[in-house]
Amino acid sequence: MQGMSSTMTVSKARAALPQILQRVLAGEEVTITRHGEPVAVVVRPDTLRARRATERLSDADRVRDLIARGRRAKLHRRPTLSEQQADELLADVQAARSSR
Repeated sequence: MQGMSSTMTVSKARAALPQILQRVLAGEEVTITRHGEPVAVVVRPDTLRARRATERLSDADRVRDLIARGRRAKLHRRPTLSEQQADELLADVQAARSSR
């Protein structure tokens, strides 16, 4: 049954909790619906942890790629902010920090 998935209503799930747990232990996912809309998915904790870890690794890969792209990007020869704009921006940041 590894990797299988099934769906049942809340009322059926209430009556079948022991069976749902057995199915989940066997590797199945059970989606519980209310009025035809999915409201919960019962999965093994290790499956959930693995999915979350995979998502975090994917996020880390995207951040790494963005950093690498930023390192390769050429900088403008001329500043895009005037000295006055930079001073105003710095003053705004300092004011925001001191108000905390």
